[in-house]
Amino acid sequence: MTSVDLPSLEALPNPRGAAVREAEAALAEALQASEAQIAVVGPLLRAAQALRQAGWLASQRFTDALVLASPFANGAFLPQFRAALTDFHAALTRHNLRELACSPTLFAHYRELNAQVAHHTQGYVVALEDLALAGRPIAPASLCAISASTRSGVRARYEQALLPVLKGHDAAGAALDELDACVAELAGADTYDVWRLAGACSRTLRVNGRAQAGDPEAKRFYARCNLLLAEQGHGLQLAPRSFVRASLALLWRDYALYGAAAEDADAVALLNDYGLTVDWHVAATQASEVAWERGAAEAEAEAAAGGAVMRELGVVSVNVHAYEDFLQTADASMAALTMSTDAAFAAAASDAAPAEHAAQAAYGLGAAAQALGLGHVALLADALGLAWRRHAYAVRVGSALSIPARRPVEQAGEALRAMLLRVAAGVAPPDSAVPLALLTQAIERAVPATATAPASSMS
Repeated sequence: MTSVDLPSLEALPNPRGAAVREAEAALAEALQASEAQIAVVGPLLRAAQALRQAGWLASQRFTDALVLASPFANGAFLPQFRAALTDFHAALTRHNLRELACSPTLFAHYRELNAQVAHHTQGYVVALEDLALAGRPIAPASLCAISASTRSGVRARYEQALLPVLKGHDAAGAALDELDACVAELAGADTYDVWRLAGACSRTLRVNGRAQAGDPEAKRFYARCNLLLAEQGHGLQLAPRSFVRASLALLWRDYALYGAAAEDADAVALLNDYGLTVDWHVAATQASEVAWERGAAEAEAEAAAGGAVMRELGVVSVNVHAYEDFLQTADASMAALTMSTDAAFAAAASDAAPAEHAAQAAYGLGAAAQALGLGHVALLADALGLAWRRHAYAVRVGSALSIPARRPVEQAGEALRAMLLRVAAGVAPPDSAVPLALLTQAIERAVPATATAPASSMS
């Protein structure tokens, strides 16, 4: 993972990624309307509709925030609104779906837009995960049983170390070491133990420098860990869904933007356990990134000059060479997924390997679809990968209740195949909402083997 020393805007552009031209044109029109001080809602609504059809759900959510804030785009707030619109339009033209979901620059704008709306709408709150994890299922995480004496001792140490971190004292470095030690002591061996996730998130916040810099999100994370520790003391066995979502978004952000290196393998495996994937660095040097930027600029110039051959899949315009490469990848991934799915459903109770292979095939397809810009395909493939990851986990620990229901998994696989057949025919894939919702429900109901908790703990 690359640290905060890199330039802040942000991931590299994706020269072979798809474009949603209708949304780009509508946002450009909204910019002109804003400068002319006329209504911007019409073009913004058109952009939101196009982005929804493309399955670019994080971008649709950002556009929705622009729509909600647009009635207040005057006076002192007008420059902020225009800056958000300008940066979002620029990011959209970079065709990088992970940047559009995880960009700190876009999230800062998103927070400002919603803060303006909140002045007129009581209780209106947003968070990073609202953008980063839009449309994604959240795997449940557990809290393992620990003795009351151990828990009380760890909590006393944690609270003592938390204070200098929250106040930004000079002793914050040593205090962060102590917080990490406490979290490590709480973590159990279960794959979905929430303190394992918290520990990985804490390490990431330290590597990227946000913890030491007193970043508000880092402080909020450490404070929420303290609240979670208190809830564990009251017998909570299933981690609050809000905590899992927030921790995942913080852990995933930099990996999604900058990729992962070999030393990040454990963090990447943990992200895979929760349905999130990253790209790997091949040659993460300044020279390689300059070469990539140059290639991206040349590809954009070629497209602008009409030299790139494009194929239209509904509202999505894809480079024909990238499209053909994707079809080959998708064909191989679906073949592997089908074979592994059949083997997993027929496997002996102790064999998790077929489910693991199915998860990897689905994740490979999801990553390829995300790189091309097929948002609906990417979301459904990643969710299917998560379902199979959960299936493999349940087989390993011998917990039938932890296996996602079979029928939604089968339906998702069938829907994914139908979507890819339409893509291969040069037709826009259908909306993934229905199979994704059914699969999400199956994933989120299959609790970890170590947890049995009331439904109220899922809030």
